[in-house]
Amino acid sequence: MSNSLLVRRAAVLGAGVMGAQIAAHLTNAGVDTVLFDLPAKEGPADGIVLKAIANLAKLSPAPLAAKSLAGAITPANYETGLDQLRDCDLIIEAIAERMDWKQDLYKKIAPFVNDTAVLASNTSGLGINKLADVLPEQLRHRFCGVHFFNPPRYMHLAELIPATTTDKAVLEGLETFLVTHLGKGVVYAKDTPNFIGNRIGVFSILSTIFHTQQFGLGFDEVDGLTGPLIGRAKSATYRTSDVVGLDTMAHVIKTMGDTLPNDPWHAFFKSPAWLDGLIAKGALGQKTRAGIFRKVGKDIMVLDVDKQDYRLSDRGAAPEVVEILKTRNPAEKFAKLRASSHPQAQFLWALFRDLFHYSAYHLADIADTARDVDLAIRWGYGWKLGPFETWQAAGWQQVAQWIAEDIAAGKSMVNAPLPAWVLDGRAGVHTAEGSYSPTDNAVKPRSDLAVYRRQRYPDPVLGEQFDPGQTVWENDGVRLWTDGDGIGVISFKTKMNTVSDHVLNGIQEAIGLAEKQFKAVVIWQNGEPFSAGADLAGALGLLKEGKVAQFEEMVANFQRTSQRIKYALVPVVAAVRGLALGGGCEFQMHSARTVAALESYIGLVEAGVGLLPAGGGLKEIAVRASQAAGSNGDIFAELKKTFETVAMAKVSNSAVNAQELGLMRNGDKVVFNAFELLHIAKAEALALAEAGYRPPLPARAIRVAGDVGIATFKMMLVNMREGYFVSPYDYEIAERIATVVCGGKVDRNAVVDEQWLLDLERKHFVELAQQEKTQARIAHMLSTGKPLRN
Repeated sequence: MSNSLLVRRAAVLGAGVMGAQIAAHLTNAGVDTVLFDLPAKEGPADGIVLKAIANLAKLSPAPLAAKSLAGAITPANYETGLDQLRDCDLIIEAIAERMDWKQDLYKKIAPFVNDTAVLASNTSGLGINKLADVLPEQLRHRFCGVHFFNPPRYMHLAELIPATTTDKAVLEGLETFLVTHLGKGVVYAKDTPNFIGNRIGVFSILSTIFHTQQFGLGFDEVDGLTGPLIGRAKSATYRTSDVVGLDTMAHVIKTMGDTLPNDPWHAFFKSPAWLDGLIAKGALGQKTRAGIFRKVGKDIMVLDVDKQDYRLSDRGAAPEVVEILKTRNPAEKFAKLRASSHPQAQFLWALFRDLFHYSAYHLADIADTARDVDLAIRWGYGWKLGPFETWQAAGWQQVAQWIAEDIAAGKSMVNAPLPAWVLDGRAGVHTAEGSYSPTDNAVKPRSDLAVYRRQRYPDPVLGEQFDPGQTVWENDGVRLWTDGDGIGVISFKTKMNTVSDHVLNGIQEAIGLAEKQFKAVVIWQNGEPFSAGADLAGALGLLKEGKVAQFEEMVANFQRTSQRIKYALVPVVAAVRGLALGGGCEFQMHSARTVAALESYIGLVEAGVGLLPAGGGLKEIAVRASQAAGSNGDIFAELKKTFETVAMAKVSNSAVNAQELGLMRNGDKVVFNAFELLHIAKAEALALAEAGYRPPLPARAIRVAGDVGIATFKMMLVNMREGYFVSPYDYEIAERIATVVCGGKVDRNAVVDEQWLLDLERKHFVELAQQEKTQARIAHMLSTGKPLRN
């Protein structure tokens, strides 16, 4: 049997927060999905599920890639709908975390599950083997645990937990489906409570709570220390707990206390008194508007445990500790933290020491390799480095010795010894050949499952190097490289992949070389963003020095670059992930095809900095409207769809949404696993080339909406200005955008060419750029990262 799991239809059992969002993400991926729950006591029998589907549109961040997808989910209930399970290939159970309830449900559905379907429990910590006990013999080899992290659309991690009876081919099929179709990073976990991510992640939170008290720190102080300063999420520790929900937090802690009686750290697996107190008062965090933090007017208040009341949240990381954390060399940084007498530095050393101690002690019971632990924590908790990577980067032997000394001196949370392998003279757990497995006492390489061949650059762990490909040509802005497969890849070298003169000239040069040497070109970046747009600082510099001619030439060069992409003799495919703003959006609009990762945030955002798109974006909108309207359709109706997107500087919240907004074409591809983006973009590029690609013929007869179109847009804009939806300056910018997309003050249905539209774009762009208000907007964006509404 091949390791493919063919999923035509899927079912999700349980329409709670998790179940509904898993159903949403299956639907994002184009899987026909049935969502089940109990029959409603009154109203329609599927009422509970219908309500859950309606609620998906209200959740933020959005579980659905486009709101319209909600209608594709089929509602069902366990009384009248079980027949629908017969044609489901994958069934994911996501009901409440109670063993008896889950087992009862399995008994109920078993007669309806077909002979090849896979059944998986999305439990966050219940025993998979115990759940499997109640299944009929023929279903046991097709059952396992699959633990999605919340929110399932955005969190990369999916833990796969085999039961002892699970068939290997079933696991490989499910793994392949999760990786390619749902875009997940799969980590195999052993059947132990809380699996890998939450076992280590929740321990880290409990240890933070313990050390906060031990070192007498405030919750706001700890959040100042345990966020981006140490490579973790902005919401740090306590703010994250508020977001997750303090009741959920307490439940997970209780699960650890109940299910891990023999863990040496068991004494710490209980909620602190202040947490129980908040829950008793109904202060559960963000969902009740009060938890560890709460907002009073404009002030953020934080719980002060000693006073048993809230105080202003005004403490953060101490300057001298911030200085230590800025140390580039991790070994020096850890030595300084350990040697410092500052309570915040001592707190951080203690936090890392106990995390390393716990992770090493339990590695053999919970995971196959150290890589699985590091990736689980990075993908599930958003840390830049996992615990073992952090330790290894800081100098494995030295840190191990310090931990051993602290254990001997009674400073660590418990006195359990470090495993012998930690102290065997190794330099770490990750090597170029693979990562350490204590069970096998050997280094194990990554999985050789076929699906991973689609990842040219997987997410690397410390010490992993991937072949950079062969450089064909480069300048200060871009690198053109190849794998010898007949395809050239253009990657940017600037910060945030912004577009500078070097990038513009580099793209033009690279495409010229590619036309002679390659079948096709892909524009792709290793990581995010695709491009944050034009280099604003450089542009503002030219304007401040009054170099208007040079500024205009830069805009003209931008337009030449977009046109060079569009009219290249080989297909140019844009491989987009993350932000593609301004010029980044325009490059993908001019490519032969865009292949975008689902999490692509695309927008023509120039209006936000007082400008309008002038890298050919508005010209392309006018061209597409003319093509869509045909010889006698309504051009204005076509323009209207995209005009507001540009005038309001809207950014898509997914690649699917970018298609709805008219920034991507319907024929463009959406990819679910960002690590497969390059593979799929190359396949698209090659398919275009093999089909005898020719660039489009120059658009010489573009029908435009003209003065009537401009007047109609102005009426819409006046209403928005009168209703204070836009500022007077926003109105002026939007009016110019309308003028360009309508082809200027010409007759309605007049015919113009591309150059006419490009000249209009450039003229209005240069005029706007010289306005004081625009320069103020650019300066404000550069200094604060936020738009100014002047």
